[in-house]
Amino acid sequence: MVSRIASFRLLSLSLLLPLLASCSSTKEAPPPRVSQVPPPTIQTVQNLPKESTPQRISTPPAALRARLFELWREFPGTTGIAVQRIDGDWTLSHRGNQYFPQQSVSKLWVALTLLDKVDRGEISLNDPIQIGPDDLTLFHQPLATRVRREGGIVESAGTLLDLAITRSDNSANDALLRHAGGPRAVRRFIDRNNLGRIRFGPGERLLQSQIAGITWRQNLSSGRAFQAARARQPIEQRRAALNAYLADPIDGASPEAIAMALTRLARGELLSPESTKLILDTMGRTRSGPRRLKGGVPAGWGFLHKTGTGQDLPPVSTGYNDIGIMTAPDGTRYAVVVMLGDTTASIPQRMTLMQRVSRAVADNHGR
Repeated sequence: MVSRIASFRLLSLSLLLPLLASCSSTKEAPPPRVSQVPPPTIQTVQNLPKESTPQRISTPPAALRARLFELWREFPGTTGIAVQRIDGDWTLSHRGNQYFPQQSVSKLWVALTLLDKVDRGEISLNDPIQIGPDDLTLFHQPLATRVRREGGIVESAGTLLDLAITRSDNSANDALLRHAGGPRAVRRFIDRNNLGRIRFGPGERLLQSQIAGITWRQNLSSGRAFQAARARQPIEQRRAALNAYLADPIDGASPEAIAMALTRLARGELLSPESTKLILDTMGRTRSGPRRLKGGVPAGWGFLHKTGTGQDLPPVSTGYNDIGIMTAPDGTRYAVVVMLGDTTASIPQRMTLMQRVSRAVADNHGR
């Protein structure tokens, strides 16, 4: 049995090397295709193998500790920050153990669950997945245009994984979620790997309708039908639903738990080497949030990430997040998490906060 699984992995790897990222626009369903695969708290983390361990530092830089506290204290709203030195021994956090709405950050757990099943030989990134009008979700879903024009499409799991992470396509992600076994499968992956304070919600449609205080109907997936239905809700009903979500987010996660999960992913502790490389490379091509954490990362550093953005009920915005891995020129890596549960700050102010956090990490590297 072991040799069969090993052979399967070698075969899967050979199939994943080329990337076919283009999308067909013909009426006939295209054949499946595969994406390119190539006070703060201080915690002790597991050692890396000696040959790949940069200089070990047992305590965080005092200047970084002070800077993060200043940024956290001055920003309006409920803010969570966590920074973990992946190649070292420390974590700094503020509100690090509190649950924050994840929104599209949770797409990462869907991707990891799917790739874990690939590693186990249960599914393949070549598997065809059909998406029809009844499978569409809401908000950002670039695939919806093709689905409506063609009446339905078929894409490989690998292609949908690429779209879900790099473009944060909600319909691509929900299709992957179904293929991976649904929310229960994601929760089992989180529990089996002891990822801690990370929840996974019921899927995009039910999550967003619950936040808005309305009942999901499939016709709400068309155009701005959801936004129109939400606007017709009495404002007090909307506010009550949003406040209930913020108080106990069904898709909540703590900044420290996410930072630790990113650390374990980077160390190769969650997936096979092939799947680890694939998901990290994919996160490195994320298009959303170029002016969030990424905007403060200096030239010469590497950065890969996943963003999340929740609903607004003016003057409050919710679930504005960015999580990622910064890599210094010397190879030292940091998991960086900034989550805004609710805030009245403008979008430029939110992006500036995130940029200042990533810049602070870089400025204090090696101290």
